[in-house]
Amino acid sequence: MKHKSMPSVIAVVLTLFICGIMLADYWIEGSGTKETILYWGSTGNKVSEVQSKLKQWGYYDGAVDGVYGAKTFEAVKLFQRKNGLKVDGVVGPQTAAAMGITLTGTGPASDYQPSRGGGTASGGDVYLLARAVHAEARGEPYIGKVAVAAVILNRVKNPSFPNTIAGVIYQPGAFTAVADGQINLAPDEEALRAARDALNGWDPTYGAIYYYNPAKATSGWIWSRPVHIVIGRHRFAK
Repeated sequence: MKHKSMPSVIAVVLTLFICGIMLADYWIEGSGTKETILYWGSTGNKVSEVQSKLKQWGYYDGAVDGVYGAKTFEAVKLFQRKNGLKVDGVVGPQTAAAMGITLTGTGPASDYQPSRGGGTASGGDVYLLARAVHAEARGEPYIGKVAVAAVILNRVKNPSFPNTIAGVIYQPGAFTAVADGQINLAPDEEALRAARDALNGWDPTYGAIYYYNPAKATSGWIWSRPVHIVIGRHRFAK
């Protein structure tokens, strides 16, 4: 019986080892899992699970319909307040853990994945930011739309505000478009492009965290903020 040479055996072993690594990588990459975060506008089974829990505990009196709307948002905030959590109306890992549910799994494309300032933005970030731009800055010049998106992103980075795009946009009383429901309008292509430009680093406001239209502003406090740039009909301040 003829024995294989040592180099041949080594070559076979190395080949099997490399194949094993490739298969392991394929298995991990193909698992398709991700951590979803739920916010106003999300839909699906995870939202229904949140609604069921909140209804069971007396925080929520709406329908368990899998649609994250105003009632679910307010119920989540109440739950967060009662349990010593950050009150932003967003079901992230900490709030989900307090509810006893998991957010890990394959989620719909609309599930929100937040950018924490400098990170890669997901499609959910872009779309939500574009909705805010469309609702708040329709009729403004393009640079004015980018400016509104930039203010939201500047707030995400500022310790005085929530640290997610959804948290900033849905912070109580922060934006008129949320209060009157215009945030739910589908953004146009220009709003989407403005959101992407802002996420890619364009800030025409040079760090502003406030803006207002002087023809519509009713808050006396906002007029006290020092304005450092005017774009379209909006004044931008720090």
